[in-house]
Amino acid sequence: MSKPDIFHEDKKLEKEVDEIEKEALKECEVDKDLEEKILTELEGQRNFPPKSIYYWIIALIAFSWSVYQLYVSYFPVNSTIVRSIHLAFAMVLAFLIYPVFKREKYLKKIPWYDWILAIIGGFGAAYIAIDYVGLSNRPGEYLLRDFVTGSIFMVVLLEAGRRVIGIALSLVAIIFLIYDKFGDLMPDIISHKPASWEKIISQMYLTTEGIFGVPLGVSAGFVFLFVLFGALLERAGAGEYFIKLAYAMLGRFSGGPAKASVVASGLTGIISGSSTANVVTTGVFTIPLMKKAGFPAEKAAAIEVAASTNGQLMPPVMGAAAFIIAEFLGLSYTDVIIAAAIPAVVSYLALFYIVHLEAKKLGLKGEDPSRLPPKWKTFISGLHFLIPVIYLMYVLIVLRQSAQMAAFSAIWVLMVIMIIQYPFKALVLDKRKITKLDLTQGFIDIFHGMVNGARNMVPIALATAIAGIVVGSITLTGIGQVLLDVIDTLSNGNILIVLLLTAFISLILGMGLPTTANYIVVASLTAPVMLQLPQDNGFIIPAIAAHLFVFYFGILADDTPPVGIAAYAAAGIAKSDPIKTGLQGFGYDIRTAILPFMFFFNMELLLINHVNEWDVNEFSFISNPIHIAIIFLTAMLGMFSFSSATQGWLIKKTNILERILLLIAVPFFMLPNVMHKFLALPNEYISYAVGLIIWIGVFIWQKIRA
Repeated sequence: MSKPDIFHEDKKLEKEVDEIEKEALKECEVDKDLEEKILTELEGQRNFPPKSIYYWIIALIAFSWSVYQLYVSYFPVNSTIVRSIHLAFAMVLAFLIYPVFKREKYLKKIPWYDWILAIIGGFGAAYIAIDYVGLSNRPGEYLLRDFVTGSIFMVVLLEAGRRVIGIALSLVAIIFLIYDKFGDLMPDIISHKPASWEKIISQMYLTTEGIFGVPLGVSAGFVFLFVLFGALLERAGAGEYFIKLAYAMLGRFSGGPAKASVVASGLTGIISGSSTANVVTTGVFTIPLMKKAGFPAEKAAAIEVAASTNGQLMPPVMGAAAFIIAEFLGLSYTDVIIAAAIPAVVSYLALFYIVHLEAKKLGLKGEDPSRLPPKWKTFISGLHFLIPVIYLMYVLIVLRQSAQMAAFSAIWVLMVIMIIQYPFKALVLDKRKITKLDLTQGFIDIFHGMVNGARNMVPIALATAIAGIVVGSITLTGIGQVLLDVIDTLSNGNILIVLLLTAFISLILGMGLPTTANYIVVASLTAPVMLQLPQDNGFIIPAIAAHLFVFYFGILADDTPPVGIAAYAAAGIAKSDPIKTGLQGFGYDIRTAILPFMFFFNMELLLINHVNEWDVNEFSFISNPIHIAIIFLTAMLGMFSFSSATQGWLIKKTNILERILLLIAVPFFMLPNVMHKFLALPNEYISYAVGLIIWIGVFIWQKIRA
């Protein structure tokens, strides 16, 4: 072929690719309006146009908050002062962004009373920093103004929480405050000496035992930087890149759009700590594509919900809970994400497998390859987005620096990339002169990314502050020890009943509480019980297993009917019934519900080799790569067996006997230590072998029947 012909063919191919990409972008642009609508309906935020003075006031406050957090990350400041200013920014933004009621008339402007509440809330939170020296010099001998300021602030904080994250968490905090004050009026089993109002204010507001305690400290010290990193990465274009890449790679396979949804949500989950935000970000693109491919509306929405909900399981962000787990247990953040890695990955692989089974059941085909974006070009186009993510993981895992410094340095790497990506694209890829817009667009994106990061932090900061009231109440009243006795009595010392009770409480509270707040509340109440009872029976459980157990079930509440906020978001995009969507999504997520039970009884799934029986917070990891590979592969086969049993499909539809056999294989794959002990097997590898024989037997039998 001559050079002109080759040139002509290249131009023709390039034109076709451009048309495909323009069509996809057009589809996404239409859905962006829907995304905005869903976010407004679900969160009730005020979203002012850039020409509005309100827009710039909110933007400048949010930008200042991000700048402050970057400053204190590099230049050390007293942690109590950092928490105080951190919450002050959140309080001001809460009243400026979130109206008193989520109705249209309250979204159009900021009324005078919200300005007053913003000032009171901001001052009340900042009071600890403003009078830090005075408060430090008079511990236990506080002034009247301290108690008055604290009393007013707590009321305003609970109202801010009601607006931003719903009434549930504020109600839980109020119940605990009533319990603190009127403990003598409670039933004998939970009664205690009542605390004076001064003592309550001192505990909750004037010390670091309550509102300004560990959860808020984690929010201010670690979580903000990771949320900011995610917001900047999203603003730079990484979210759209992940979706396009997943679609380009997987679109041609059976049920391709659904598989792309799972992968895109997993990748987005790396940088996003919210299942609802994950649904809205990826769902506006993937749900219409799934419906177009032949998935019913409820199943398309449910797949997106299951994928996005599991996004909170994915390290490094993990819905902000990873940082709090690390702080509560005195572990390094790296240890938490290593322990959480295998459960998160096998959960996603199992969902991918479920989507494959659903596609086979429905007889769906893949997308026409000619209609997909080119794989290699798509991959190369956003390769630079992976640099800061890989750098972050390198600093965390290889260099083992603190999470704060890792995120801080990764943010600066990302900012440099954001600044140079537009001039580079113009000069190298588009082969044109660099314009003024190319030079300034990166800085504009950084500004908006920092604003978005701060806005995204408002719910997390308030949730950790209000959850601090619960933690402070537990310390003040000693309810933790009382609860240990109550649960021990109810369960009759049966650890499985304790786990089921904990799972139930997490699911119920999780319907109204954000994941992070739910984890703090439930873990503070039940984790000590989950660890003490096994110890009393000679069974040592690592503390992180109990905390991850609570965390997992808190996440599952996001798609549990009748509340399931993520299910409502996906149903809004798919135009499906939210209850049916939630039920279907929970059906897909049953595989995730068994994982906590598995790693609670088999710590090797968390890659833990040995636990210090005198201190369950101390443990050592498995280092043998072959052993790790075996654990991963058998866990994956166990999840696949469970998924086939619950979905009723392997190669073809499974009968009752095949389902039972597949379920029997699961504990042989995932609980080899338990099977080894109770079936008197020679070693744990025999358990793996039995599970594999059962699975292969069912597979071959289905082949014969097919």
